[in-house]
Amino acid sequence: MLEKDIVAAIQRYLATLGEDVFFWKEHGGALGTSGIPDIICCYRGRFLGLEAKLPGGRLTALQKRALEKINRAGGIARRVESVEDVKEIIRQADEERRKS
Repeated sequence: MLEKDIVAAIQRYLATLGEDVFFWKEHGGALGTSGIPDIICCYRGRFLGLEAKLPGGRLTALQKRALEKINRAGGIARRVESVEDVKEIIRQADEERRKS
């Protein structure tokens, strides 16, 4: 399995959430912005940044900085290895929404 396979599986899952979600895949390389999470998402008004990594894969310094900035700004930014990781983040976002 490659990181792109993890990203594709996450995108398929997010697509099942219907009108509750808007997301896109950030393209790396010369046309993308270094450090930006792989998937940018708005779920029920909450900003999510999802950086897909293979198990044991490490974040770059730029990726760490981007995730930290998103979290400080009130979003949820995480390193994820699977759809299950994303489902947990969605559960967290729903729980926080219920509390507010």
